[in-house]
Amino acid sequence: MTIASALIGTLREKHPDADLDTLDVWREDLPEFDQRIIEAKYKWVAGDELDEAEAAAWSQIESLAERIREADRIVLGVPMWNWSIPYKLKQLIDLVAQRNLLFTYDGVHFGPAVDVARADVVFVRGQYYGEDGPTPGSMFDHQVAFVKFFLRTIGVRDVRSLIVDRTWDPAADEAIADGIERARGLGAAD
Repeated sequence: MTIASALIGTLREKHPDADLDTLDVWREDLPEFDQRIIEAKYKWVAGDELDEAEAAAWSQIESLAERIREADRIVLGVPMWNWSIPYKLKQLIDLVAQRNLLFTYDGVHFGPAVDVARADVVFVRGQYYGEDGPTPGSMFDHQVAFVKFFLRTIGVRDVRSLIVDRTWDPAADEAIADGIERARGLGAAD
């Protein structure tokens, strides 16, 4: 959060009139993707009429997706959890990554359903995942590829990454300070 906040702070300084919408997956009341929402989803995709309970459930999904659809720019702070993303971020993606909301599918091809110019993603990991290290990214890193795939699939045209490794090392303070500086640089680059 510290590094992503530095990036957002730089963006606020650069664009003081920008309307910021912060979605904190840990504080947001994300609905469960339960049977009620699944039934509403399939009826909605098929163009069938939803009953009152289904419509209420589906409106939660549409509301979350609309926040992404309306964005001009997306900033994500993504810590690595068990070689991937935190379960709450996965829950959000599972909720909003719906056919005809954030992506299209014609039976053969996937396509974007949103038009977002840019996403800046801060990936933070406790250790080093370079190919020359003990945990090479090609084997252990399912964080970066998944997030980039999601963003590009829904229609983000430019995905920029900032990877900060070794935040659990003895030199974690140095890694975080370096990450903050690089985040400010990323925020300043348009």
